Amino acid sequence: MGLTYSSVIDADRDEVFSWHTRPGAITRLIPPWQPVRVLREAGSLRDGRATLTLPGGLRWVAAHQPDAYDPPNAFADELTSLPLPWRHTHQFSPSGNTATLVTDVIETPLPARVLRSTVVYRHRQLAADLAALARARDISQDTLTVAVTGSSGLIGTALTALLTTSGHRVIPLVRRLPRAGERYWRPEDPAAELLDGVDAVIHLAGASIGGRFTAERKHEIRTSRIQPTRKLAELAASRPGLRAFVTASAIGIYGPDRGDEVLTEASPRGDGFLADVVAGWEDATTPAAAAGIRTVQVRTGIVQTPRGGMLRLLSPLFEAGLGGRLGDGKQWLAWIALDDLLDIYRRAVLDEALSGPVNAVAPEPVRNADYTRTLAAVLRRPAVLPVPGFGPRLLLGDEGAREIAQASQYVLPERLTGAGHRFRQPELTGALRHLFGREGT
Repeated sequence: MGLTYSSVIDADRDEVFSWHTRPGAITRLIPPWQPVRVLREAGSLRDGRATLTLPGGLRWVAAHQPDAYDPPNAFADELTSLPLPWRHTHQFSPSGNTATLVTDVIETPLPARVLRSTVVYRHRQLAADLAALARARDISQDTLTVAVTGSSGLIGTALTALLTTSGHRVIPLVRRLPRAGERYWRPEDPAAELLDGVDAVIHLAGASIGGRFTAERKHEIRTSRIQPTRKLAELAASRPGLRAFVTASAIGIYGPDRGDEVLTEASPRGDGFLADVVAGWEDATTPAAAAGIRTVQVRTGIVQTPRGGMLRLLSPLFEAGLGGRLGDGKQWLAWIALDDLLDIYRRAVLDEALSGPVNAVAPEPVRNADYTRTLAAVLRRPAVLPVPGFGPRLLLGDEGAREIAQASQYVLPERLTGAGHRFRQPELTGALRHLFGREGT
């Protein structure tokens, strides 16, 4: 019972141990297929407590054990909130001159087969994060203070954790009563001191584009993006020391259907509601750019994570054997794994050579039929029930179906590939296997 698992990480022991001490580490290591949320991080690996929320309102409280704290060799935690014996010891030892042997020892009545996929994911995620961090440090060794809007959302939560485990300081800009380390942000009239002491801004906030494109919904989508972005850009323009102003954007700027046309950052914009919104959204960054601040618009593709978006909707259907292509399945899907998107945001903040629109998509777009076939294969389920074209129209209306569900865009990340950017998950099968813990163990 229990499990002992080891792997070699290509980073020295001090760096591997230090990474675990930084805010966000526990968030980075939670498998995305698990319905678990971090409520409170441990303030110390010596004697701190981390609290996670589980389904059904249960809480997992992990108390770190002073007797096992031996930096940079080991630390341990024990479960204190549930009647389940659990002690997890994390061990680190040198492996050669520059690598580290990481060993997890979990003492519990639970069988190894229940634990294995989670522990294997953690090791691979740790290795990938440290490798990506090394590449980021090749671009810049600087440690920055980054203000982030939308920090509590799907992307913002993960990005904050990536930045803080990289050693950067994140200041969430929030629209509620701020907690320690946060600042109150009024989108319509941001306070003059909002960006004091900030090196870079990442602006993620905006209403979801999901749902029917009613007049009211379209107004909310437009107004939540354009005016707040312009106000924040105007404030950034008054801070000449600001190094970067990075905003979310979307591949919707290319229009919903360009056939097999290859779309790069140099391609002309398309037609339709989302193209209009994104064009106005990007134009709203002009005040910052005009003031000489490097601005980057991250044109995001279809983000892949079981925690949200498209994959969160599709995976239960496919798990039940009810998945299939949409219509004829010929639509192009410009997708990106969540962690690759986070790496792009970090690069946008650090890389002085990067500015303007950047396509945040994987280098290998796939057709809808290939996407559904791959997802079914990874989940080991059939994909034999195609969704008729009228299905999305019933849910989203004609315009919403055309702009979202039935969109076909062959988008390539030309700016990133030209800059030598390395993707963690450049092809779909590997990305989905990692996201669902279905890699070989």
